[in-house]
Amino acid sequence: MKDPMPDGPMKADGPLKAMSPGVVDFLFRQLVNGEPPEDVQWQREGTVLVEQPPGAELARRLSETDLDALTPAELFDYVRAAQRLGAWADKLREAAVERYCAGRI
Repeated sequence: MKDPMPDGPMKADGPLKAMSPGVVDFLFRQLVNGEPPEDVQWQREGTVLVEQPPGAELARRLSETDLDALTPAELFDYVRAAQRLGAWADKLREAAVERYCAGRI
């Protein structure tokens, strides 16, 4: 933690900086209710982000996600999904470049 500002709260560094007030509130409610520190409800509502196949739907979901609302575990899953999408896009680009260079257009 940084030194307190003269007329304000302390500024967080590291992992605490990534936790929005909404995430802190959620984690506190989970702790009080004796539940795990993860939002498991969304997992029952459809395909979880880590299982979404690369493509347009994954790109849409990533672009519409509010990063400030994610827990650290969800943020990690978000990063992994974004990496999968990037690798998928790279393969599409490589196939197109190969086709272009081979003169098959």
